[in-house]
Amino acid sequence: MQQSISFFSGFGVNDLWFLGEAALRTLWISAVSISAGTVLGVLFGWILYEAKFLGAVTLAPILDVFRSVPMIIQLVLFYNFAPIIGLDFGPFGSGVVVLTLYAASLVANVARGGIEAVGKPMRRAARSLGMSYWQDMRHVVFPIGGRAVFPSWVGVALGVMKDSALVSVLGYVELVKASQILITRTQEPFLILAIAGAFYFALSYPISRYAAQLEKRWAQ
Repeated sequence: MQQSISFFSGFGVNDLWFLGEAALRTLWISAVSISAGTVLGVLFGWILYEAKFLGAVTLAPILDVFRSVPMIIQLVLFYNFAPIIGLDFGPFGSGVVVLTLYAASLVANVARGGIEAVGKPMRRAARSLGMSYWQDMRHVVFPIGGRAVFPSWVGVALGVMKDSALVSVLGYVELVKASQILITRTQEPFLILAIAGAFYFALSYPISRYAAQLEKRWAQ
C-alpha cells in the first residue's frame, strides 16, 4: 500500500518563536523609521512655519507627494529604481528610507501645528525677557507646542508601525511576511493571522497606554 506524502505540517512552538523574531524586526524597522522621520519632520515643520510662502511652493509639494502616493508604490519604485543610481540599500534599508520619508511628511504638518499653537504674545514675552530665538524655541515653543500635538504624533507613530507591514513586498521578513510563510506551510491562516494580530496589539498597546499616562500627567 502506497503511503501518501504531506507537504504541510502543523503550527508548533518553533513557529511561535519565528513570529516573535519577526515581531522584533517589525519593532526595529518601525523604531528606526519613526525616530528618523520625527527628527526630519520637526525640521521640515519648522521650515514650513518660518519660510511660509517659500516653504509652501518648494517643500510642501514634495511632502504632499509622500503623503499622497500609496506606500506600497513608493516602496516598489524606490527598491527597484534606487540601485540604478547606485543606491542599493536592500529590503531593510529601502524600507527604512521610504518609511522615514513618509513619517517625516506626516510629522512636518504636526510639528508646524505645534509651533503655531504657541501664541505670538507668549513668544514676544519670552523675547522681552531676554531670550534669544533659539532659547525661545527650546524653552517655550517646543515644550508647549510639543504637548499640544503629542496625541497627533502618537497617531502618526502607530500608523507608521502598522504601515511597516507593507515592507514585506520587498522580501523583508517582518510579521506579515513571516505569517505568509507559515500559512503556506501549515495551511492554518486563521490561527496564524490571529497570532500576528496579537503581536501587533502587544507592540502598539504599551505605546498608546504610555502616551495616555503622559498626557494625563501633563494635564495635572
